[in-house]
Amino acid sequence: MRAWRAGLVPFDELADEIARDEEHLVADAPGTWTDVPLPQGLPLFAKVHPDEIRLVLPVAGDPRGLPGPGELTGAALLAGEAVMTPAFGVVPQVRQHTSGSGVQFETVLWRFFEVAEHRPVFQMGAAEAEAELTLALSEATTQLTKLDVAQWKPELAGALQALRRPESTATLPPGFDPRARRLFARAGVLDQVLALAGTNAPGGAINGYEAQQRDAALRPLVSACRQALVAACNSPLHA
Repeated sequence: MRAWRAGLVPFDELADEIARDEEHLVADAPGTWTDVPLPQGLPLFAKVHPDEIRLVLPVAGDPRGLPGPGELTGAALLAGEAVMTPAFGVVPQVRQHTSGSGVQFETVLWRFFEVAEHRPVFQMGAAEAEAELTLALSEATTQLTKLDVAQWKPELAGALQALRRPESTATLPPGFDPRARRLFARAGVLDQVLALAGTNAPGGAINGYEAQQRDAALRPLVSACRQALVAACNSPLHA
């Protein structure tokens, strides 16, 4: 979105890049009376400066980047993400469907919320987010090693080692500098590893107490990963 507004990505490619193989609709957009296809909703951002388009990944207890209490904030906290501008925000809602033949599929509905002169009060830079991610990874790895996490979840041991390498197929659009790209790639790999780490081993190989210790060790890393993704995606663009 930001790269399109900066003139670095053509509009014709934008909707396909966002939606991939899913159906995406926009709800409650000004001038519409029903849900519209994503390409018809994206012009909402046509007059917004790229630096005023912000990714937000809020969680309970950390609603940074959102306005005060209200419908938008509640929806964003429930979804875990939103795209904010000074005048409005959009929040994705995933809807589950079943076709007449029994095939299940999803629709992503981007709901529009109007706000009044919203300005985020804090924005972590990519350099600071990268440093915090590195520190959090080191501390989490040390704690998980003490917990002997590899014994009850062997596949996680290799994943943690792979995480120290920033290689990833995930990438940002044109216009982002190398630091932002490196940070996004590393945080993208980390996000996958954390999903693996947060699942319990089959057959009851980990008990409730061990799960609590694991979650406590991972919590700062989860937060650092979230901050890294936000910082990378909101980094300044360069022509």
